[in-house]
Amino acid sequence: MRTPMIVVAVDGTEPSRAAVRWAAREAELSNRSLLVLHILDWEWNASRYDFGGQHYALAQEIAGGIVARAAEDAKNAAPAITVVTGVRTGNPAAQLIIASEEGELMVLGHRGTGGFSELRLGSVSQRVATHAHAPVVVVRGRPDPYTGPVVVGVDDAESTDTVLESAFAAARDRGSSLVAIHAYLPVPPMYAGYLPAAALQTEEQDEAERARFLDRLAPWRAKYPDVPVEALMSHDTAAAVLTGVSHTAQLVVVGSRGHGVVVGTLLGSTGLQLLHHAECPVLIVREA
Repeated sequence: MRTPMIVVAVDGTEPSRAAVRWAAREAELSNRSLLVLHILDWEWNASRYDFGGQHYALAQEIAGGIVARAAEDAKNAAPAITVVTGVRTGNPAAQLIIASEEGELMVLGHRGTGGFSELRLGSVSQRVATHAHAPVVVVRGRPDPYTGPVVVGVDDAESTDTVLESAFAAARDRGSSLVAIHAYLPVPPMYAGYLPAAALQTEEQDEAERARFLDRLAPWRAKYPDVPVEALMSHDTAAAVLTGVSHTAQLVVVGSRGHGVVVGTLLGSTGLQLLHHAECPVLIVREA
């Protein structure tokens, strides 16, 4: 059984401090404790420099300062939560994937330096979101993304129920509305330029697709009657639509696998694009 805890990765950068503040508020909303975790990337350093025990002790001291400051940030954001700290040594992405087994949610900033050395925008986030054993939130976009609706991307996969449950629960906890978006492409985009307009979209197709969409939402609306829901359909790609609405949302929720044009990717093209371009935190829900 997982511990009712949120794990947040920190490295002292501003993106990681934003992740700590978000994770602390989330811990408060969901009545969970918070583990503030720094990964000391000693294997990376040791492969380039002949560090001795004194240097390692100094690195540990700096790491301790990073988690202490992050714990203070967390307490300032949510004074009532329980905060514990930890410093571990190894490859950041690998260690965070291991740590994801310890809690119910992993939270990351969208970019890091220091402990996340030489990993560019989204690199650690992408690796952890792809392979973590728990849902992952990547905190990015606007500085204070605490207003607006929760937005969820809905496709036809059976595993979407896991995504919908997470999205409805997030909206309930925040006292916000939920915008459910189904991006529906009548034909693959690569063929669109070769077919007449009538073949690309019909009213009958749209009505049938909308009926399936509403049927998918119906049991969750019944389970969460206090969550206002707006159901939207689009003929654009899911990534484009969800990125667009992220400018006014406080959280975008998607599944961990792709079911659209790029099929079979571990994370999915929609999730990957949101990790790079969304203007609010992105929750990647684990799917079977």
